[in-house]
Amino acid sequence: CQITLEALLLRDASGKVIEPLKMDPERVREAIVEYGVGSVLNVNWHTLDLETWEDVMTSVHKPFTSNESSVPVIYGIDAIHGANYTVGATLFPQQIGLAATWNPEIVEEAASITAYDVSASGIPWNFSPVLDLARQPLWGRFFETFGEDVYLAKTMGKAFIKGYQGKDVGHPHKVAACLKHYVGYSYPLSGKDRTPAWIPDRMLKEYFLPTFKAAIDEGALSIMVNSGEVNGIPVHANKELLTTILRDEYGFEGIVLTDWEDIIKLYKDHHIASDMKEAVYLAINAGIDMSMTPNDYSFNDALIELVKEGRIPESRLDESVRRILTTKQQLGLLENPYPNFDDFPKFGSQEHTNKSLQAAKESITLVKNKNILPLSTSTKILVTGPGANSLNYLNGGWTHTWQGEETKYNTIGKKTI
Repeated sequence: CQITLEALLLRDASGKVIEPLKMDPERVREAIVEYGVGSVLNVNWHTLDLETWEDVMTSVHKPFTSNESSVPVIYGIDAIHGANYTVGATLFPQQIGLAATWNPEIVEEAASITAYDVSASGIPWNFSPVLDLARQPLWGRFFETFGEDVYLAKTMGKAFIKGYQGKDVGHPHKVAACLKHYVGYSYPLSGKDRTPAWIPDRMLKEYFLPTFKAAIDEGALSIMVNSGEVNGIPVHANKELLTTILRDEYGFEGIVLTDWEDIIKLYKDHHIASDMKEAVYLAINAGIDMSMTPNDYSFNDALIELVKEGRIPESRLDESVRRILTTKQQLGLLENPYPNFDDFPKFGSQEHTNKSLQAAKESITLVKNKNILPLSTSTKILVTGPGANSLNYLNGGWTHTWQGEETKYNTIGKKTI
């Protein structure tokens, strides 16, 4: 089970999270010691400084370092275009901008610097890259993809894996990659996020699966699953996609992780299960290894009941436990659950900033020039519209907050258009 950071934070008498952020030792103990939660993530929070991240990581791992728990948690985060949840980290163009560079080397360097900054925050697991193919123009998450071309997306995806994981993913400056959202997530019929996709088998294999296959072959350690359904079956309950293709055909041995509350959605939204217990039964037997539940322990309770009843065999449980433990071992978490926080001298450095600038310059795309460029240095230009003086529009989503809309967390000193 994976629980959200917010479930572990200290709160006031009214239940509101106290700021500056502090961990609640009792909540941490309940999650990790009593419920055996093996992973923590955060999305619905804002950017934190390195000092706060150090406090979060040492607190989250306290049950392991004090021997109350025999296995460390694995912490995951969405660092989509740089370590966007860490103050002072280097941001890069969004994936669609990096794709426009046509330069796998700069893309690999961007991923490597992101891994460095994420590691400096004490986090070993990044929910990136997005390998969904952008072929439904109504869909709102184009900016997170490498575009519509299979070959380009495969090439850039492989570069990301190399940058994140390196030759030794256990190195203190590297992180585990997580491919998302397997599969067909970006092709909903209505264009609305997390809604049904209808994809012929040939199209699925020719367009939407190859990006994931290439990244698996590159050694990616984890995969996050499409929240919607493909051809009438929610992917979280689709054994054909999660086991037959992913495990048997592609040989993937890493962690298969749900997206936000997606096992719960099997009965609340998709209506293919009568309750949480039935949803867990369908998802685990289809091939899910870890549930991003993430606000309660309903998954834990249901899974334990199902195993005791024999509906989910212990051998199936062992498969997922082995995959999760193997990943934690590969990352070196069993020896050192968090890094030496003083071992990141290049964090926020000019060297990293220069790479970001290079990526931004190479991402610029000239669509049409009708005697406008080059601009004259002797004339003034009116820059207008909602994006003219907005860092939010310039940076996009996943910038300091989940949707990137909170202006008070914007990077100080950066210029708008």
